[in-house]
Amino acid sequence: MSKADDLYEFASGYLVGGLCGSGRLNHALGQPFYVTQGEGSKVYDLEGREYVDLHMSFGASFLGHGHPRVRAAIAKALDLGIICSHETPYHSRLAKKLVDILPCADLVRFTMSGTETTYYLLRLAREYTGKDKIVKFEGHFHGYHDYSQYNHTPAPGQGLPNICRESGGVPKGLDDLVIVLPFNDLERLEETLVSRSDEIAAVILEPINYNGGGIRPRPGYLEAMRDLTTANDVVLIFDEILSAFRTGPGCAQAYLGVTPDLCAVGKALGGGMPISVFAGKREIMADIAPLGQAQHSGTYPGHLTAVMAANAVLDEITQFDFYEKLLGRCDDLYEGIREIIARTGVKCWLQAIGAEFCLLFGLDEEPTDYATVAQSDTRLLHQFFAAALRHGIHFHSGLHLSMSSAHTKEDVDRALEGIEAAIREIV
Repeated sequence: MSKADDLYEFASGYLVGGLCGSGRLNHALGQPFYVTQGEGSKVYDLEGREYVDLHMSFGASFLGHGHPRVRAAIAKALDLGIICSHETPYHSRLAKKLVDILPCADLVRFTMSGTETTYYLLRLAREYTGKDKIVKFEGHFHGYHDYSQYNHTPAPGQGLPNICRESGGVPKGLDDLVIVLPFNDLERLEETLVSRSDEIAAVILEPINYNGGGIRPRPGYLEAMRDLTTANDVVLIFDEILSAFRTGPGCAQAYLGVTPDLCAVGKALGGGMPISVFAGKREIMADIAPLGQAQHSGTYPGHLTAVMAANAVLDEITQFDFYEKLLGRCDDLYEGIREIIARTGVKCWLQAIGAEFCLLFGLDEEPTDYATVAQSDTRLLHQFFAAALRHGIHFHSGLHLSMSSAHTKEDVDRALEGIEAAIREIV
């Protein structure tokens, strides 16, 4: 047995499934991919082997593993005493930076995870409107709370028009409070919002559906959604936990030119530290206690170590040439992958927007809904991921893959070599 096999067997005796979270199972391996160290764009396994990392902590390590600016910020937080459950000047400074760059943000609150953030956003929307139902879209992932556990990864043939719960333990009564629609279908959206405007509190979506395969909104779709939600007294929520900062400092809402009422921002914000944010219009955010009746609090949200790290991340990404360098490196990778696809003749669609991308084996044109993405060849994708590991490139087994500002030209060249070798191995 390998060191990884031994560790997995040991971990399985004490951790449920040998994991700290079900999403950490690498389906290409049938167990976790164990690392001993991360440095910049690289991770190292139990045997000391080095890999170019194109997973990047599900996109959380946006500046790479252990960025010097982030490390220095955390060290300062440690020197200040590992402050927990107290307000400091650093909290309000971070809030101001976010208000300055997020189009929808007048006020912000801090949380620790995307699941918490979208949970609080939906609660806030229900309190603000006095209505109970929410609209979400198939293929869009909003964390692991009960309201989000509908149709985010249905298998082919099991999705719409079927409504499927993606977790055990979700109360059946929530089926009447969650409306699932196909993304990019404006007619269905308009029909639903107009006919049920007295019931629907919020529409929540990923403005770029990275979790569902990087699906873009069709031209005019988000603009029409903005008009429809306003006209029908429905709160529009952009879940930017994953899309935040991938295309620019103003996130997808600035990139797409559509401003929601509320948004969730996370992952990349903390540079690998656990922090997320919900933000939005003053008149809605004012319904949060102590100004209003919607409760949000906790011992750990806004922990100083994470707040200091997030301040450092925003200072880094707002440098004048940050995105020119990052997106240029991304373009180099994407152009190389497309050339490999053409050269090898594999049927595969590369969907790439900003610093996030996915590979859809079995498709040869851009998808516009999750039903199409669900027809891609997941078995072949996992074979590719396993082969890529053998060639020194680390992917996880989900649909969204990540670049970071730590990736160099040499990393891209090495990644392209490994990707081509892996594709030739499996095809």
